[in-house]
Amino acid sequence: MSEIIRRTGSCLCGGVQFTVTGAPLRIGLCHCKDCRKAGGSVYSAYAIWPREAFEVTGIVSTYGTRSFCPTCGGRVAFLGEDEAEVTIGSLDVAPTDDLVPEYELWTSRRETWLHALPGAEQFEHDRPTANNTQLAEPRPLSDAVAGS
Repeated sequence: MSEIIRRTGSCLCGGVQFTVTGAPLRIGLCHCKDCRKAGGSVYSAYAIWPREAFEVTGIVSTYGTRSFCPTCGGRVAFLGEDEAEVTIGSLDVAPTDDLVPEYELWTSRRETWLHALPGAEQFEHDRPTANNTQLAEPRPLSDAVAGS
C-alpha cells in the first residue's frame, strides 16, 4: 500500500497555512503578465491539485481567484471551481524531483535570456483544456492589453 503524499505550505509570515494531499494533476511554468505581476518574477512555477485536495487555515484575502495573506501579502493559491494552483516556492519543504514542470505557458512572453525547459511542452498562450483539444484562445488578462 502506497503512502499518500501530504505537503504543507504557507505565506511569508506563516499566518496562512495550507496543505495539499496526493499527487498534483499537472505542473507548469507560466510567463504571462498576470503571473509575472502577482509574483514579481519573470515566471511562476506552480502545481495544480484537485480543489478537494487543498485545505487552508488563517485569514485569507482574495483578488479575483487569487488568494493571499492580508498581513504579509504572500500568495497562497489560485482557487478555481475544481482546482487549486499552488506556487511551488510557497511549499514548506523544497520539492524533490517529483515536482518537475511538464509544460510552459505564455512562452510568447518568456524573457529572451531564458531558454525553454528541456522536455517540457511549450504553449504560446494557454494550454488546451480537457474538454477542448484545440489550443485555448488567449485569456482576457492584462496580456490582452495593446502594447503588452
